[in-house]
Amino acid sequence: MGTLTYNSDLAILIEDRALQHLQIVITSKLRRKESFNFTWQVIDDNGPRQSSVWIHESLALQYDYMTVPGRTLNRVWLEALTTSANSASGLFLLDEPAVVEIGQPSAARR
Repeated sequence: MGTLTYNSDLAILIEDRALQHLQIVITSKLRRKESFNFTWQVIDDNGPRQSSVWIHESLALQYDYMTVPGRTLNRVWLEALTTSANSASGLFLLDEPAVVEIGQPSAARR
């Protein structure tokens, strides 16, 4: 479980693999100076709820991983997250769809 720290005072717990994909999408948007809303689901003792923050280039983001991020990425997931980020509603943390990986092939596939 990794942490996305927003503006030095909000720590969002996110699975490392999801955080890796979010970092790519968020960085891409901010490089183009595009602000957007980011929404994720929180499940606690009170049940599920949604939280949202406005992501802007002037606010600090920090990505902390519990493990070293993998070298493979799910192209379908990146595309779905990017489509979400580019929508009027903003970026939603979506579940990972069927795996279509890009990057280094595993030893089993060599």
